[in-house]
Amino acid sequence: MNQVYLSFNISDELYGINVLEVLEVLQKQIITEVPNSPVYINGIINFRGEVVPVYDMRVRFNLEPRNESSSFVIAVLDLTKNGEPFRIGAIVDSVRDVITISDDDIKPVPPMSNKLSSEFIKGIARKDDRFILLIDVNKVFTEDKITEEVGVSPIE
Repeated sequence: MNQVYLSFNISDELYGINVLEVLEVLQKQIITEVPNSPVYINGIINFRGEVVPVYDMRVRFNLEPRNESSSFVIAVLDLTKNGEPFRIGAIVDSVRDVITISDDDIKPVPPMSNKLSSEFIKGIARKDDRFILLIDVNKVFTEDKITEEVGVSPIE
């Protein structure tokens, strides 16, 4: 079966998220900082009258931070936790394409190191001589994972 993904860059790597989880891509927005939030949450934005937390994907993935003058976009994701919908924004460097990938072309993440966590990646696909790391949004943005890391719940 084929799946459709939104591909985007974080640092120099290509990532993908299933388009069914992407609500909209926003150009650079004003982000309001929230005191005492986890380091990977830049703050909140107003998205159609809704307050949406914004995650910095470079920080979430332990990558080199983006310099302040760099351009970025925010992918607004429509997710579900325990049957309840919630939205988050994910800061990425740039959006590339919408691509179709066959399930047969998705390979498992190989073991690389005990120190390197690949738990956020559900598979790897190859497209035009590049690897695309497919993100498991349920592991990146779920309450259980975040609560385990920082001891607070982002979803009320």
